[in-house]
Order: sequence, then C-alpha cells, then structure tokens
Amino acid sequence: MTSILRDIIQHGTGRRAKVLKRHDLAGKTGTTNDQRDAWFSGFNADIATTAWVGFDDSHPLGDRETGARAALPMWIRYMRAALKGVPEKPLVQPEGIVTVRIDPASGLLAGADFPNAIFESFRKKNVPKQMAEPAFSEKGANKTDADEVLEQLF
Repeated sequence: MTSILRDIIQHGTGRRAKVLKRHDLAGKTGTTNDQRDAWFSGFNADIATTAWVGFDDSHPLGDRETGARAALPMWIRYMRAALKGVPEKPLVQPEGIVTVRIDPASGLLAGADFPNAIFESFRKKNVPKQMAEPAFSEKGANKTDADEVLEQLF
C-alpha cells in the first residue's frame, strides 16, 4: 500500500509535493462528487496529516477544485513547516515484500534494456517469473506496433 501511495507523489496527482524534496512521503488526493470536498492525506514514518477543503453546507467548491489543486498546496505548506530540520526516515518495507523492476506495458520483469521500467513491490511468492521481451529485437531493428499486431495474428 505504501508503494502505491508513494507513487502518487512521485508520478500521480500528488506530484506537486515533490517540491518538498523528500523521498519519504506518500499520500492520496481525493475529490468527492460534484467537487463538494477536496482533500489530501499524506504521511511519512513519523507524521500523518490530512488537509481538507469544503463548505459546511456541502455546496460545490467549483469545477476545478480538486484535491490536487485545493488541498495539496495547504498540506505542502504545513508539511514544509512540520518537517523543517527533520531528517528523512525511510518507510520500512514489510517482511516478505520485495521490490523489482517491471515493464509497465506487460507487467513482467524488466532487465536493463527497458529504459521505461518502473519499480513495483510484490510479496516474494507473487513476483513475476517471466522476463519481458524488449521492443528492440536482437537483429537490431525496433519492433513497431504493426509488428506486434502481425505477431499476434500469425
């Protein structure tokens, strides 16, 4: 779960939090139906906080008022002050969990020839066993989408 929430800050709707220049943060944006509430909940190993924006009478905030736009900046400002002078503390990975390089297109293990590989966490027993095949063939020619379709057809 922590890996997923860390990815939200690294690659997703919470990426504005990268301005804090910390690698020990994880979190989740949220927006209710019709933008009536916007929030961001985030944490590190020592502190968990939520910033919420909304009205007591539940009327909408406005079309573009999402968790990332309305609540996250408030959370960032608070965390900047709360974590000032506090060293980063890695979030401990639970026992039995491993992190491996994955090809995001196939979900299979990725070697060094996958520049777009991502790191994902798995239970040891659930790590993919198969290596992804690179889009670059051994003959030195790049495979195209058309090549992939032809391979699937024939």
